[in-house]
Amino acid sequence: MSRKRIIKIFRKLHKWPAITISFFAILFAVSGIVMNHRGTFSSVDVSRKLLPANYTYKNWNLAAVRGSMQTSENKILVFGNIGIWKTDGNFGEFTDYNQGFPKGIDNRKIYSVVQFKNQLFAGTHMGLFSQNPEKNRWEKVDVPVRENRIADLNLKGDTLLVLTRNYLLKSSDGKNFETIQLPAPLGYERKTGLFDTFWQLHSGELLGLPGKLIVDLLGLITVFLSVTGLLHFFFPKIIRKRKKKQKQVGSFVTVKKKNLHWHNVVGYIFALFLIINTFAGMHLRPPLLIAIASKKVGIIPGTHIDNPNPWFDKLRRVHWNIDLHQYIFSTSEGFYFAGESFSKPLQPAFSQPPVSVMGCNVLKPLEEKIYLVGSFNGMFLWNIQTGAVANFFTQQPYVAPEGMQSPIAANMVAGLVEGNESAFWFDYNRGALQLSGKTFPEMPEQIITNSPMSLWNAALEFHTGRIFEHLVGAFYILYVPLAGICILLVLISGVYLWWKLHRRKR
Repeated sequence: MSRKRIIKIFRKLHKWPAITISFFAILFAVSGIVMNHRGTFSSVDVSRKLLPANYTYKNWNLAAVRGSMQTSENKILVFGNIGIWKTDGNFGEFTDYNQGFPKGIDNRKIYSVVQFKNQLFAGTHMGLFSQNPEKNRWEKVDVPVRENRIADLNLKGDTLLVLTRNYLLKSSDGKNFETIQLPAPLGYERKTGLFDTFWQLHSGELLGLPGKLIVDLLGLITVFLSVTGLLHFFFPKIIRKRKKKQKQVGSFVTVKKKNLHWHNVVGYIFALFLIINTFAGMHLRPPLLIAIASKKVGIIPGTHIDNPNPWFDKLRRVHWNIDLHQYIFSTSEGFYFAGESFSKPLQPAFSQPPVSVMGCNVLKPLEEKIYLVGSFNGMFLWNIQTGAVANFFTQQPYVAPEGMQSPIAANMVAGLVEGNESAFWFDYNRGALQLSGKTFPEMPEQIITNSPMSLWNAALEFHTGRIFEHLVGAFYILYVPLAGICILLVLISGVYLWWKLHRRKR
């Protein structure tokens, strides 16, 4: 094949995919910058009325509810992505119980609520809060760790357990905390998940704040290349029209040349970084996610994940089993047991239920040795002593599938709520479903109105392509990989064309 023919093919590979993907590339860039700074944008909300109909709460779906807690006043606090709402044991009326949390729905994303020594504590995405009964407001509680995100709260006798993504905190008064770094598990290898590595590479967090700012810059570069690329496509048409009308075109020709020059310069400088970032991002969503979800890789020295703590960013849930006198931890690596003194390595559960990469949403003891475990992988009954696992809905023994498996199942368990004589589980898509007693009440209009979507979550929906599900159905799952392939084609063909046609003109 002649050089001229090859150049022509690469021009087409660069031109038409670029025109097709430019708008979506800008969406990726802008939404990615927002997602990179969740705390900064946490006070900004988006009305669900501005979003497609499938983002409107129906029957408490979309992970509106994660759990419930019965207070000493015989009231029930229902909590989750909607914040905290107080009701009675029959779920008759719901009262807003979010006074004191900072502005923004993201600041009242609740993971756990407990009552400790007659005081309520809430573990949120943005920190630990306690209820001031005199002011009837939630107040921030300072904890001796840098991270704000509280993964779980629980009680161990007269001790409050606060689990972050990295550490276990213990307190006897709710004010002063002992920080415990859990010992490494039995057979520990200093590795991390390939998914986590790709995630932090894609966001830039792999290099901390400087890395995030670099990725922000790549986002701005993506916008710049998309806009200048479109201008280069439309400039010839504009110039021809002006010539036909016998209008001056000199300034347009000059701008066209400068536009192409800077498009090429910026493109070849940042192309490699954009290719790496795009490749990593493609693997953070199904179907490519399935291939890396369970893979382990070595920790890259000097990066954000190069941490001496073997449980760095891995802890998810905690429960103290008083009968067996041991801790149970749900982590991104699976379930582990620990003795009270933490003097020995954590023991991995030899047999355990599957938990989605999105985390364990239900961990409830039913008997001394039986736990109810729920995640987007379904709900299971788990005997922690024998290791027996059964599907909660079918009561059939669980058999792990061979090879790669989907990170979600038909029953996407988002939460569990218990009343006086009733219990309900919450499916991400279908919402509240009855386990016992009467049906769960309809979602009050007050809760729907007061539960917008955070700007961060809206950005996530655009970034992952879920925002287009109402248009293309289940095919939206191909949005990220197809867009990634398209962007890679544009970048690689652009570098080739610059190398062959423009490099010598510098």
